[in-house]
Amino acid sequence: MKLGFDNDKYLQMQSSHIMERIAQFDNKLYLEFGGKLYDDFHASRVLPGFAADSKLQMLMQLADQAEIIMVVSAEDIEKNKVREDLGITYDKDVIRLMDEFRSKGLYVGSVVLTKYTEQRSAVLFRRRLEQLGIKVYHHYLIPGYPTNVPLIVSEEGYGKNEYIETSRPLVVVTAPGPGSGKMGVCLSQLYHELKHGIRAGYSKFETFPIWNLPLDHPVNLAYEAATADLNDINMIDPYHLKAYGVTAVNYNRDVEIYPVLNAIFMKIYGSSPYASPTDMGVNMVGNCIIDDQVCCEASHQEIIRRYYQAITGFAEGTRSEAEVNKIQLLMNQENLRITDRKVVAHALERAQQTGAPAVAIELPDGQIITGKTGNLLGPSAAAVMNAIKELAGIPHNELLLSPESIAPIQDLKIQYLGSKNPRLHIDEVLIALSATAADNNNAARALSQLPKLKGCRVHSSVKLSSVDKHMFKKLDCDLTCEAKKE
Repeated sequence: MKLGFDNDKYLQMQSSHIMERIAQFDNKLYLEFGGKLYDDFHASRVLPGFAADSKLQMLMQLADQAEIIMVVSAEDIEKNKVREDLGITYDKDVIRLMDEFRSKGLYVGSVVLTKYTEQRSAVLFRRRLEQLGIKVYHHYLIPGYPTNVPLIVSEEGYGKNEYIETSRPLVVVTAPGPGSGKMGVCLSQLYHELKHGIRAGYSKFETFPIWNLPLDHPVNLAYEAATADLNDINMIDPYHLKAYGVTAVNYNRDVEIYPVLNAIFMKIYGSSPYASPTDMGVNMVGNCIIDDQVCCEASHQEIIRRYYQAITGFAEGTRSEAEVNKIQLLMNQENLRITDRKVVAHALERAQQTGAPAVAIELPDGQIITGKTGNLLGPSAAAVMNAIKELAGIPHNELLLSPESIAPIQDLKIQYLGSKNPRLHIDEVLIALSATAADNNNAARALSQLPKLKGCRVHSSVKLSSVDKHMFKKLDCDLTCEAKKE
């Protein structure tokens, strides 16, 4: 697949720029990380060449200067809030992320529980973290937050929060998801650091929207599609335009909160270090795009992908009609149709031909492979089998699994495991294939092609079972589905 982004240039530019920002303050910078510090799959989809862990790689270059604070809302823990892309609750993701950071040699200093009111689940989570030897701090709700600045910047506001002890110049504040309270933690620390005689700084790392791309650039529009549930709107930063005469793109929440942030800075320091919300950012992503057309096309595909997520979610009751309508408007703005995602047309055509569900996969070279519903395999399993056979150069009509080898698995499913569907799912067919690989060279060759499915676009003519959806996620495929049931 064509590259549109220079990841190596990004790592060098971004780390250098952050070090410059640290030097502007008393060698102490609280850096709020918006979006995902690890597993940033949205960025890797709209900026082909951007590694999903690019931000983590960048921090690894600053490992001796940086420490990480994990922030999670006690309210989200109490509600068992789930990270949608991974299907795990926020408390589990905090531990997962800490393990990932530490495995990369990064120092995780502590966890902060925000909006803490001794919620039962939060108390249990705190005890679990403490048993693991992790420092835990509590931050509390402040009446009138974020507009009651005199109360916020006082001993009854930030002053009531526990002071987080840190030891390194760069303190990265991140969270498993939005609304966790990262900004509040950073600003609270500025208040406490000043009491300790340190004039610390605050900056924000937000990949999207990209401030030095046009407002209506497809990459920025794809961000609007990705945050349609939050109703984020890209807009020109009026403060930046007024201060510098330069057009910069930001989004409504940052622009709306800037006067409050500015007032908080004034209350803490007596002056503000920033003339605009864009000033607070340190993002260098826009300087590392090497093929704008590739990124535009990838962003168009992401908008269509988000549309399918919205309509399937709306059908299931997890998304709103307003979200669907907003993404439709973005599609209209860019003159996009669902069939601009090539796998959609192929999956729907195959389903119409066979009168049953079908799945299409776009291989890295652009070739489209389909799978139909058969007596032995479901359409997802058939599509994956056909794809890896094609990648291995194995003729389509050559059987890697005989009906006789599949029949016992079907009997097991129906007679002993209570399944009503005898057809094999992706995991089942791959296990069956691996069982024959020791004696079948072609089966082994086909299995070795699985890594090549990473990033491949997939479309199903119907909503898939949770099993097949999970398997496509494990294969790192880019899946979309129609909103109708089989």
